[in-house]
Amino acid sequence: MFQTQRSLINKLFALAGVAVNTAAPDAVQVRDQAFYTRLLTNGSTSIGETYMDGLWDCQQLDVMLTKLLCLDDRVISRLLYTHKIYLLKHGFDLLKAKLWNLQSPSRGRIVGEKHYDLGNELFELMLDSHMQYSCAYWKNARNLEQAQQAKLALICNKLQLKPGTRLLDIGCGWGGLLRYAAKHYGVHGVGITISREQHAYAKNSCKGLDIEIRLMDYRELDESFDRIVSIGMFEHVGVKNYVTYMQTVQRLLADATSLFLLQTIGNNHSLRKGDAWINKYIFPNGMLPSVQQIARASEGRLVTEDWHNFGADYDQTLMSWHSNFTRRWQEIADRYSGRFYRMWEFYLLSCAANFRARKTQLWQIVFSRNGIPGGYQSIR
Repeated sequence: MFQTQRSLINKLFALAGVAVNTAAPDAVQVRDQAFYTRLLTNGSTSIGETYMDGLWDCQQLDVMLTKLLCLDDRVISRLLYTHKIYLLKHGFDLLKAKLWNLQSPSRGRIVGEKHYDLGNELFELMLDSHMQYSCAYWKNARNLEQAQQAKLALICNKLQLKPGTRLLDIGCGWGGLLRYAAKHYGVHGVGITISREQHAYAKNSCKGLDIEIRLMDYRELDESFDRIVSIGMFEHVGVKNYVTYMQTVQRLLADATSLFLLQTIGNNHSLRKGDAWINKYIFPNGMLPSVQQIARASEGRLVTEDWHNFGADYDQTLMSWHSNFTRRWQEIADRYSGRFYRMWEFYLLSCAANFRARKTQLWQIVFSRNGIPGGYQSIR
């Protein structure tokens, strides 16, 4: 049985061009033979879990994972997804996503508590000075700081911000976008978050500016805004709530020509559940929308003015975060475990591999409430 399992996994690696136990920098170094059994038993969750547990290593983890991700899905299906134990678990996860609203108001704060409340120090050492935990814009940038500032300027210019504009940031994070918009464009900002750590940080960092930071769910809002922005939050909304989300935005926009900018990671296919490992260890109950799902939810509610894909930039952003994280790990090592370090490393590098393999995208979408007379002129 074990020989069959090892042969099957090694065949998969060989088809992807990944060596096992060789000196190649992107080779898989198997430290414990239980790696093979666990990978087949628990499917995609196990590739990350076994790395966290030290059953295998790879010097160039992002390169190796990119090769695996570039394999034709049909090849993987023939080799792995016929494994009955995995199919049962996969089927239960899919059924759960269909029957339950995993991102309901009562469950909405789970991701804030499990991920965003891990500790501001962790994110401070990894991110740029604006505390941007989303894809940077690298078009004319030489480093992460420049790329994140370019992203902030791009958003503000696409929204056509000006002094006195009332701007809502749904999922405002640590308040970086609102601080930038208030300082450079003179807006009045309102930011909402479900993370207590982010709420405290953003309130403190936005002192002295015309900004309000609130700890609340987007579904609780009932007021008007000239502009609405949401950066990296839609991934936590869930397919059962896409229509509610778009209805909420439509209701909150002040007038017919008000603008809404949505920045979200996107999937190439319409799914009803997120990646099993990411959901278990990083972003509980998360899922990535497809073009079709966003279009269906916004149809009849908002007018799509511009759709900009710069997903390849997320690879470089994630690699920069990983570099900062590993370089400064010792500053926080006493607060986290070695297993957490390997989990976080796998998270950053596996996500970078997904964008490099073009399995996931990054979209900035500009909507208006009723359509801009004469058309909307976007920028890149």
